[in-house]
Amino acid sequence: MKKLISLWITIVVILFQVQVSEACTGITLTTKDNSMILARTIEWGGSDLNSQYVVVPRGYEQYSYIPGGKLSGMKFTARYGYIGLSVEQKEFVAEGLNEAGLSAGLFYFPGYGRYENYDPRLKDSSIADLQLVSWILGNFSTVDEAMKAIKKIHIVPIDPRASTVHWRMADITGKQIVLEIVDGQPNFYENTLGILTNSPGFDWHMTNLNNYINLYPGTTNPRTLGNIKLSSFGAGSGFLGIPGDVTPPSRFIRAAFYQTSSPQKETAIETVIQSFHILNNFDIPIGIEFSESETPTDIPSATQWTSSTDLTHRVIYYRTMYNSDIRCIDLKAIDFNRVKYQAVPLDLIKQQPIQPVRIN
Repeated sequence: MKKLISLWITIVVILFQVQVSEACTGITLTTKDNSMILARTIEWGGSDLNSQYVVVPRGYEQYSYIPGGKLSGMKFTARYGYIGLSVEQKEFVAEGLNEAGLSAGLFYFPGYGRYENYDPRLKDSSIADLQLVSWILGNFSTVDEAMKAIKKIHIVPIDPRASTVHWRMADITGKQIVLEIVDGQPNFYENTLGILTNSPGFDWHMTNLNNYINLYPGTTNPRTLGNIKLSSFGAGSGFLGIPGDVTPPSRFIRAAFYQTSSPQKETAIETVIQSFHILNNFDIPIGIEFSESETPTDIPSATQWTSSTDLTHRVIYYRTMYNSDIRCIDLKAIDFNRVKYQAVPLDLIKQQPIQPVRIN
């Protein structure tokens, strides 16, 4: 077991050391009746993350990892049942929703965050960064509750060589915040726009939006240049110049404009489908993040899965790089007092199903 834990920690360190391959894009949509939908992608282009959905019942006890791979940090017991989508191992929930309607997720944040140093004397109140989402989902019903509690704990890395992450939290009141830990101190940002990607910090991304004030949906009107009449080649020229690369600043800009230009839908399920359509634009194909000789060939995409969470109706939806069919888990259908803890692969069969069309 010790060797297995050590292997897991080594894998996680490798994942979070490679800057070009871990990327995430998050958006937020609301319906006309104010249902709230949070959607996001998660990327890793080096290997299959072996992601699972995790069902956590009320009363389930966990311990945090501490540096060195020991499960002897903070003990936490779930007051609320929740569903999580994990990466690499079941304890590392990257996105999830609890039965109270609180959503939380982590996003890669290299080069800008810095946690406090681990102090063995504080191990009972220390939690690994990759387990913070599980702690939040299991213990709180609102963003405000979580923010207050985070100030009283110590968020530490499993391994000092690994990169940092930052977090998104939202609840059914519509409040959404971003948490970034810099110089050992938690910093909270109100996220009224509802967009999140990766580095640099959230505040920088919001300022950078001002560089794209010229963009607008639709088609540019014809104009004259001297005695020459100019007109658009086609529809959508109002977005001419929007950045199309996969860097976090470019994805933030693109997500912000795609989200805010999308028409508001009537129902939650329409909006969930809409969120998947928007995030189609952020799928990262294998090949563009690596030099040609280093490109992996055993996975079909760097965008390993995309999720969409309906906070209002307590449903989490997902699709994967292996299977683009949208699947869902309805938390209202789960008795979190009786259900057993379980971790199940997102894809039982790693193959896109194809439905034949019969011609008579």
